[in-house]
Amino acid sequence: MLPLPVCSLVLCHVILDVRYGTSSHVHRWKKRMQLLVIPLTLRFVVATTLLATIGQTARAENDAEVIVYGSTPGGFCAAIAAAREGASVILLEPTAHVGGLSTGGLSHCDSNQMVRSTLMGLFDEWHTRVVKDYTDRGLKAPYNPANKDQSRWTFEPHVAMRVTMKMLEEAGVKVLTERYLKAVTKDGPRITSLVTGNGTFTARVFVDGTYEGDLMAAAGVDWTIGREGREVYGESLAGKQYPKQKMDIDGFGEDGKLLPLVTTDDAGGNEAGDNEAGDGNVMTYSFRLCLTDVPDNRVPMPKPANYDPARFEIVRRALRAGEKRVGFDLYPLPGKKFDGNNSIGGQFSIGLVGGGNDWHSADEAGRKEIWEAHKQYTLEFIHFLTTDPAVPKKTRDRYASLGLCRDEFAPYDHFSPALYVRESRRMKGLYVITQKDILETPEKDDPIAISSFPIDSHDCQRIALHGGGVVNEGTIFPVRRATSNQGYAYHVPYRSILPRSEQCDNLLVPVALSCTHVGISSLRIEGAWMVIGQGAGIAAALAADQDVKVQKLDYEKLRERLLAQNQVLDLPDASDLPSASGSVSAETLPGIVLDDRQAELTGNWSRSTNFKPYIESGYIYSGGKDSSATATGRSTATFRFKAPKSGEYRLMMAYSAHETRATNVPVVVSSGGKKKTFSVDQTQPPPRGKHFRTVGTVPLESGVETIITISNRQTMGFVIVDALSLLPKDQ
Repeated sequence: MLPLPVCSLVLCHVILDVRYGTSSHVHRWKKRMQLLVIPLTLRFVVATTLLATIGQTARAENDAEVIVYGSTPGGFCAAIAAAREGASVILLEPTAHVGGLSTGGLSHCDSNQMVRSTLMGLFDEWHTRVVKDYTDRGLKAPYNPANKDQSRWTFEPHVAMRVTMKMLEEAGVKVLTERYLKAVTKDGPRITSLVTGNGTFTARVFVDGTYEGDLMAAAGVDWTIGREGREVYGESLAGKQYPKQKMDIDGFGEDGKLLPLVTTDDAGGNEAGDNEAGDGNVMTYSFRLCLTDVPDNRVPMPKPANYDPARFEIVRRALRAGEKRVGFDLYPLPGKKFDGNNSIGGQFSIGLVGGGNDWHSADEAGRKEIWEAHKQYTLEFIHFLTTDPAVPKKTRDRYASLGLCRDEFAPYDHFSPALYVRESRRMKGLYVITQKDILETPEKDDPIAISSFPIDSHDCQRIALHGGGVVNEGTIFPVRRATSNQGYAYHVPYRSILPRSEQCDNLLVPVALSCTHVGISSLRIEGAWMVIGQGAGIAAALAADQDVKVQKLDYEKLRERLLAQNQVLDLPDASDLPSASGSVSAETLPGIVLDDRQAELTGNWSRSTNFKPYIESGYIYSGGKDSSATATGRSTATFRFKAPKSGEYRLMMAYSAHETRATNVPVVVSSGGKKKTFSVDQTQPPPRGKHFRTVGTVPLESGVETIITISNRQTMGFVIVDALSLLPKDQ
């Protein structure tokens, strides 16, 4: 169809020709009109062609074989893996920040608590390139990724970002930020497009790389939030968990209302209700702060607006009652920096307990408000730590020396742009990973990755008790192997990242994958998400290439490509798997065995079953992360017994080793007028396959009382007492 001006000229040409024939003056008019019509027509055709081409180009720019929504570690590894399989890939990030926590402040890699030999593929390459970034600039390598030991791997956020963006660029991944998901269009169970605030995008296969499972939820896939009850999957670590010591303080104000920072009370029954029941709470969110005390690079910590000291009255009461576990963890980084983290063993830290419960359901504006609320709390808590007279001067001075880093996060005023979303929605997919899969039945027929971080949850709520006291609930202290600080290695099955086919047949969910709260407490770590994300990316590329439903993808072909991309799929030796209950009977052990329940206790001790295995019914602990005990060692555990015969005995101790443990636990043995003192480093694990670690040799006399006392005198960190064992030296 011609444009109206051209049509008009053509019509005049026809009228003149009919009405006046071929006279000379008519011929001249026709010539003039031809000269006008031809270029106008040509211009219209060219313009129409250009518009069509532009439209096709625009559609092509927003179309790919694989689209990954969310650039978390699981997301960006999925994108890179899919691209390396030959797929065209678009990585959409709803915010302006790419990389999630791996580039957003989490710079102390938690893989030191994992079986690193199983973390290969993109995880290993990423870390190798991080180290190369340092050595290429003539700097000392911060760690050696070739050594799959339990040393700490640390790096700076800007280096992590540089490496991440370079790997995405080299793979040919198109990265688009500030594409917040608004809607999903589907044709039956198939996603056809994502509608964002800045464009609509189409693909054959989609990957949800968000911490929150936003794409999964928008696509109509079933999901859950919060914690299951213990009976749902038979998980002993489900439901309510009270491993932390109750604080002997009042959680109510003079008006009878809850004090700020207390989330609930126990009016519903036994400490906020049925301990075996589930609820909608998630573990606390926080930031991973990048800090320094070097003046040239230190930016003063921003002062919080509208700071109200009354908000921290509950913390003040705890400090006055003698509580030491107030503050946050600091992990040294290259560049004379620190990674500041919420203290899992602390009573009050930079995690805003209860603050993330509505994050998953909030829209873009709502999440910005929640993000700002967490930042406000973080700044207020640090301001409290550095200025309030209730805080010991040594603590005030230590935190006051720290500031933000001038060379990190400049577009965000040097504050971390990434909120640490430790858990959010979890898909209800083809297979649900539970506590049993981690601790009892780790092997699966369709693995895409191996995970091995300990089961480990931060606080979920803070409860004021009407009978007196305040208790933090929901912590699961790391459940790890008896022979090391590592968690138990287990398969992540392909089925756990798949929705049911009737709900969606072209979506993979490697981050908000199908698992319980106990399951995500182990899976929730960046190292695990990187290898799971890589597996999802490979599967997405294969499904797109073969034009098959993700549920119908041939696993053997997938396995072949996983191995080609250097994934590890064979489990390591699992000879030290715990019993179903996690308990080791003292009757099965040789020699004299003294369980913690036989000890006479003084001071503050708490009981726990979080770290498995343990002797008999659990263990006791005192102190906390970076908590300094008084010089008198008020917390003591004393054992009394009589040796069956005199002689030299080998004294051994059972405890759950961890980096938060005290390194100088005093053990005093008195027998028949002889006394011997030892110091035990409880960060060091027992020998492989053993429950006890040797402390030393002691002379015992038969027929007389032997006294062994363990205390927290001059210790820093947790002191653990599980059991003692004594064997004749020559046995």
